[in-house]
This record gives sequence, C-alpha cells and structure tokens, in this order.
Amino acid sequence: MIVEDLLLVVGERQLNIKHWELAVGQHWAIFGHSGSGKSLFGAWLNGELSAKRGECQGRPERVALVSLELQQALLENELAEDDSDFSDESDAGHSVAELLAISGSDSQKISEVLEQCDLSHLLERGFRMLSTGETRRLMLARALLTDPQLLILDEPFAGLDIAHQQRLLQLLEVLSKYCQLVIITSRDEELPAAISHVAVLDEEGLSQQLTIEQWQEHPERKMLERLAAKQSMAIVEALRQHQQQDIPEPLFCITQGSVSYAGETIFSGLDWQISRGQHWQVRGPNGCGKSTLLNLIFGDHPQCYSNHIQVLGYQRGSGESIWQVKQRIGMVSAALHLQYRVNCSAIEVVLSGLYDSIGIYQQPSELELAQARLWLQLFGMQALEKQYFKSLSYGQQRLLIIARAMIKAPSLLLLDEPCQGLDFLHRSTVINALELVAKNTLSHLVYVTHHQEDALPSIKHFVDFDDGVVRVSSTTRELTQ
Repeated sequence: MIVEDLLLVVGERQLNIKHWELAVGQHWAIFGHSGSGKSLFGAWLNGELSAKRGECQGRPERVALVSLELQQALLENELAEDDSDFSDESDAGHSVAELLAISGSDSQKISEVLEQCDLSHLLERGFRMLSTGETRRLMLARALLTDPQLLILDEPFAGLDIAHQQRLLQLLEVLSKYCQLVIITSRDEELPAAISHVAVLDEEGLSQQLTIEQWQEHPERKMLERLAAKQSMAIVEALRQHQQQDIPEPLFCITQGSVSYAGETIFSGLDWQISRGQHWQVRGPNGCGKSTLLNLIFGDHPQCYSNHIQVLGYQRGSGESIWQVKQRIGMVSAALHLQYRVNCSAIEVVLSGLYDSIGIYQQPSELELAQARLWLQLFGMQALEKQYFKSLSYGQQRLLIIARAMIKAPSLLLLDEPCQGLDFLHRSTVINALELVAKNTLSHLVYVTHHQEDALPSIKHFVDFDDGVVRVSSTTRELTQ
C-alpha cells in the first residue's frame, strides 16, 4: 500500500502525508500528540473519510478499525434506540450476541471470535451493561469477524484489565501472521513484538518514519518528560490557590454496600470509608464493579439510594440535593466522556464543571471565564477555546473532561481511567499532577487504572474486587488487575 500527497480535513483538524508505504510483512505503530491526526488517519485507512487530495495504491480490500470514536458512535446508536421512556424497565441495549450476529458470520466463526476476545460468558448481556473493558473487547470481536487483511487498532488497550492486556498482546502476535497491523497508541509498552516500524505525526503531518529500533533510541521522550513536569507544577499551583476547606469527616462511608442487576450480584458486603488525608485506588478485573462504586459515590447510580451511604456530610436519601454533594466532587470517567453529547465549545465544557451540568445553561461571570481560560492554558488548549467538543480528537476531549473535574478544586476527585486516550505528554502531565495532588492532599483521590506505569506512589489504600468479594486494605501491593 502506497500513499502519496494525502490531505485529510475534518473541521479544524487536518493531516498531511507526503509519502507513506505499508510494505508486505510490515506492521506499524503510529505516535503523535492529541489532535495531530492519528485517528483521522485510522478512519481514512478504514474508508470512513474522503481525502481532499492524494493518491493511494494497493489498499487492502478488507480493512477493520477499532477506535474509541467508533465505540462512542455505537453507544449513541444504542441510546437513540432506548425505549425505557415507554416501559417500566431500563433498556440494557442490544445484547452481545445480537451485535455480533449483525456481521452475518456463521456460528463457528462467531464462536471462535468469542473465545479469542473472552466474551462467551457475556453473550446475553446488553451493550449498556458492559464495562469499558468489555465494550472494548466487543469492538475488537466485531472487527475480527470481517476477517481483515489490515487491522487498525486505535488505543486498543484502553479500559482493558491487566489479564486482558496480556491476552490481547498474545492475540496480536497470532493475528500478525495473517493480517497487517497498524497500532495507534501513546504507550510503548502496548506494542506487540511484531511491530516493525513507527510513524510520528505532529502539526506538520507525518514528520518521521522510523524502524522500531530507531524509535527505541529516540530522544523525544526525555524532552516530553521535562515539559510534563513543568506543566504538572502549574496545575498543582492552580488547585492549591482554590483548595476547599472545612472538609467533613469521613468524606465517604458505605455500610454493607451491594449492587445487583437483573438478579446478578455485582458486589456485596462492602464496608468502606474515606477519611481525611486518604487516597484510594480501586482495583479488579473488567466488569467487577469499579466504575459502579465510583458512580455510587458521585450519585449517578440508581442504587445509591438503596444503600446506606454518607457523602461529604450528607446521608443519601435524607432529602439532600444531589447538587449539594456534587459541587465538592470532580469526576472523570469513560462513561461521562461518552455521554457528553451536548455539542458546546471547549471553554463551555470546562465551565460546566462549576455547575455540574452537561453543557452551559447560564451566563458565566468574568471570574468564571478567567478560571476556565486558565485551565485551558494549563493543558495547552487555549487555542481551542471556541472549537466544538465533538470536532476535537478523543484525546483533546478527554483533557477537557479532566479540566472540567479540576476547575472547582474538588474535595473528592473520582478518576476512572483518566488517562484513556491521552498522548504521552499529557498522560505524563496528568499522572505527575495527580501524584503531587495526593502527596500534598490538595484533594482526596479515588483512582482506577489498569496500567502499572500510571500507579501513584502516594496512594497507600486499596479497594480490591475479586469475583464479587470486596477487600479493603492499606498496603503497597503491586497492581495485578
């Protein structure tokens, strides 16, 4: 496959590629900062975008793409077909079996892919009841059913627990013998051994093409690490200046907590509290209830009122306003990101964190506008102030969701895979900043990650989920799930 003089344009985003060749037997990784055009390139390779100009010779007939954008599009389709407003039960969406049957593949092929993606036990589960990692595996299964000659994976490990990360790496090694791979990622450690070449995208387009050996010796990483450390300090200083006082004790408490869906117990018997000065990491495999627990704290889960829960001095179900609680909590999650479908501007997304709303429904003050502009600047996004949320790359959108959570300097910061979709620079910036926040107790963190390199040394307390059993501990055990 040979690409010449390619120009892709979507809104304010564009990508130039003078020359790129995918030779037989090659497998490529694509690196670049948020907004550099990585996902545009993946979508074009998949035939979803038309080029403004350029030539392409030898494009494979069967191309498949797995991306966060396609995952978001599937969620929006499911939400559009939600009939819960006309029935007494919530709509779980199409089942895994139904979403795979759409491919028209025979039952033997579907069974094979179900095994490869570890989905056999989830066949009857509705799409909207899947965890982030389970959804990711479903997207991969749908792609594999097309029997692709070229498989493009945009952040393929996003949301996967450690066991499924290792399983995917092994699967990619097998697939590399039958199809060519293009991996779009920000993490070196996610590259399968089959990767032979690396392309680097920046503001000018495709700027570098390297062998994997050349990439591993590249000096750019050290420069980005220094820049990330500088940006992290500025973020921490902004939080310090607006740090909330009079924090209740405990910040959160749940007694014999339990959650179940359709007769299936997700977890039960949870006794847990967050005290002043503590930071917690929630660990466990995909689908065990980590995100559910964070939503119980935040008040966005319907069963928070059937549990004995106290949050920031308020007893759930005692007549408190949900906004009284949320005004002191910041939230970052894949679900919040995917459900932020109001197409407001970048600065309005950040401002909405002050009002705990999706979108803006009141006139912000000059002081609030100044705060929002500061947070855009802290993440290097000031030039995007007036651009629409949906026109931005997934990584840029995620940065706005993080800024939205931090702008009010919350007493409690709930972080469910916050770095999903971020490039190396911004991931390093966020991780460094969170470590400093925890170390200086500028907020209280409840943190979920499946990546060992994203673990925060200052977090000493853990909630571990294991097959419906929940353990609370204060240790420094290595992340294993």
